Amino acid sequence: MADFIETKGFRVWPGLIDRAGQEVLVDRLRAALSVAPLVQPVTPRGKPMSVRMSACGDYGWVTDRRGYRYEPQHPSGVDWPPIPEEVLAIWRTVTDCARLPECCLINWYGEGARMGLHQDKDEGDFGCPVVSVSLGDDGLFRMGNLERGGKTESVWLKSGDVVVMGGGARLAHHGVDRIRFGSSTLLRDGGRINLTLRVVTEGP
Repeated sequence: MADFIETKGFRVWPGLIDRAGQEVLVDRLRAALSVAPLVQPVTPRGKPMSVRMSACGDYGWVTDRRGYRYEPQHPSGVDWPPIPEEVLAIWRTVTDCARLPECCLINWYGEGARMGLHQDKDEGDFGCPVVSVSLGDDGLFRMGNLERGGKTESVWLKSGDVVVMGGGARLAHHGVDRIRFGSSTLLRDGGRINLTLRVVTEGP
């Protein structure tokens, strides 16, 4: 396994997933999205987000006028498809967590899409890490602090890179400032897919 680079407690595994593995993941995601299509969510204030979202697993993270939360079903009412085994294998490779992720959030970034600095704090077990998988176009990932503000660090994530946010970085602010649209040939129409794996419920 490739070595990771640690910055501000974030562990980045450059190129952990090779091209063949990335193509398999995209095939699995296309199958999942045929069941639970991407939607453009809105914030509780009604502002449309620039990314489109779906999920796999027991839960999906959603946002709408009712707030941020996890739901057991897609907004259309269908159950979320299961997390592909190839995705679970990444979790097992980069974490020593005894629990498996219950949500694999799928974010699709088109040209001009971004994700503001935020914390992943809607989960019931902060002892489990968050794992992020990048597929497709390069994304400028910003790593912040537990409190909003202060000095941040940024790194360009490429297709096949994996980031683990655990320990002191579990509740750190992070976001995606922009993507280099068209920088990868993995997705036929361009864009970036980010998979975010999280344990949702409280531990036993």
